[in-house]
Amino acid sequence: MANRASSLTLVALGGAALGLLAGCSANTSDDAPVVHAIELGEQFRGEITSSSELNGKDGSRYARHTLSLDADSLVEFELSGALNGSLALYDDETQLLAASIADAYGQPGNALRRRIDETGDYLVVVSGVDASSFGPYDLNSREIELSDSSSELTVSQPLDGWLQDGPSTYPLTIEETGLYRIEMHSDDFDTYLELSGGPNRVRLEDDDGAGNLDSRISDFLEPGDYTVTARSAFGDGSGLYQLSVEPQQLPHDGELRNGGEVTVGETFNGWLSGQRREYSLVVDEAALVTIDMRSQDFDSYLELSGPGVSTSNDDGGSGLDSQIRQRLQPGNYTIVARSFSSSASGLFELSVVSREIGDLPSGGELTLNESLEAWLEPGAQDYYAFEITQAGRYRLDMMSSDLDTYLELEGNGIFESNDDGGNGLDSRIQAYLEPGEYRAIARSYGNTSSGTYTLRLIAE
Repeated sequence: MANRASSLTLVALGGAALGLLAGCSANTSDDAPVVHAIELGEQFRGEITSSSELNGKDGSRYARHTLSLDADSLVEFELSGALNGSLALYDDETQLLAASIADAYGQPGNALRRRIDETGDYLVVVSGVDASSFGPYDLNSREIELSDSSSELTVSQPLDGWLQDGPSTYPLTIEETGLYRIEMHSDDFDTYLELSGGPNRVRLEDDDGAGNLDSRISDFLEPGDYTVTARSAFGDGSGLYQLSVEPQQLPHDGELRNGGEVTVGETFNGWLSGQRREYSLVVDEAALVTIDMRSQDFDSYLELSGPGVSTSNDDGGSGLDSQIRQRLQPGNYTIVARSFSSSASGLFELSVVSREIGDLPSGGELTLNESLEAWLEPGAQDYYAFEITQAGRYRLDMMSSDLDTYLELEGNGIFESNDDGGNGLDSRIQAYLEPGEYRAIARSYGNTSSGTYTLRLIAE
C-alpha cells in the first residue's frame, strides 16, 4: 500500500498534532511525517511506536491515514488490536468531524461513524490514549447500508436512520382512524420523539417511554398528514436509530373509560394522552383495598386521596406497574391514574379489589403460642406487650405477603432486631428470655409499606 507525506507544518488540532492534507505526496526525506493511504472497505495494519508522530499536548503518539469518501455515504471506522487507542476523523481543512467516545466505564471508544457531507479526501487519525500507549493495531472501515432510509415514514414499514447535526423529520400520512404507536430505538444515544399535525393539530413528545432511553408515542390519530421528528434527548447525540409506526388493537370489548365512578371488583381499560385520569371510588365499609394500574405503553403512576388518606405509588406492582394497597374507612375517595413523566400516552388497565379486614389490631398484647393477624399503617410501628413466666428459648416471627417485615424485641435488658431472618422477606428473632415483661415492635423495612401481617411467639 502506498504512503503519502505532508510537507506542510504540523498543527495541533483536537489534542493531536496533525499534518494538513493539502500537498500530500510521496516521502521526500526519511524524517518526513508519514501519511498512510487507505481504501474504504479494506483493513489496514499499523503500529504505534516511540518513533510515531508526537502529540505535544499529552505526549501520546499517533498515525495518520488518508482516504477518499463520497458525499452522503455513511462510513464506520473501527480500531482493534493490542493498542489502547482512539480514533478521530478530519476533513481536508483539518476540521474535526467525529471522534470515538469513551464508554460509561471510561474505556476509550474503538469506533466512530459519520455521514459524509462532501466528496473529497479525509484524514483518519489513530492515537494512543496516553504517553504510554504503544502497540500494533488494525484499522477497519466500511460503508453502512441502511435497510430503509426513506425520507417518508409509512405505517407498518420500519426504517433505519442516521442522526447527525440536528433532528430528522419525516412526513407521516394516516389513512384510517385508530390507535397508533410510534417508537424510536437506538444503541448510540438517548432518543426523543415528537409528533405534530393532523386535523386536530396534535403535539405530543416523549423521551424514555419505551424504556432503556428509547422513545414511544401512542395516541388516537385521525386521517391526515403529520410530522414525526426524531432527535436526541439533549440535542447533541448522533448515531443509528430505528423508527416505526404500528397500528394497535383496542381491548377486546373496545370500551375505554377515562373517568367516572369505579366499583370495587372492577377491571377496565383506559387511555392516557399526556393528562391524568380521575376516578371516584365509594367504600361502604372498612376494607383492605388494592388498586392496580398496568400498562405496556408507559411507566404508570397512581394516586389515592380521601378521608384520612393521601398516598401515591410508582412501581409497587410488577415492573413499571403501580399498586396501592390501603386500609380504607367508609367514604368517598379519588383515584388518579397518570404516567410517571406526566406526559406519556397509551393504554392502561385499572383494577380495584377489596378484602374485609374487620377489626384487625395495630398493636396490643401478644399471647404465647397464638398467632395474631394485624394491620400495619404506612410508616407506622406496632407495639405488642407480652410476659414471659418461664426462662427458656423463644422464637418471634413476623410474616407478610404485603410488605418487607422488620422486627424488634426489647425488655429485661435485651434488645434484638431482624429483617429477613425468616422465609423470604419475613422476620424472625430467636433468643433466650428470662422471666419478665417484654415488648415486640412490628414495622416494615424502610417504614414506608403497609399491609396485613401475622405475628407469632412460640417457645422452642
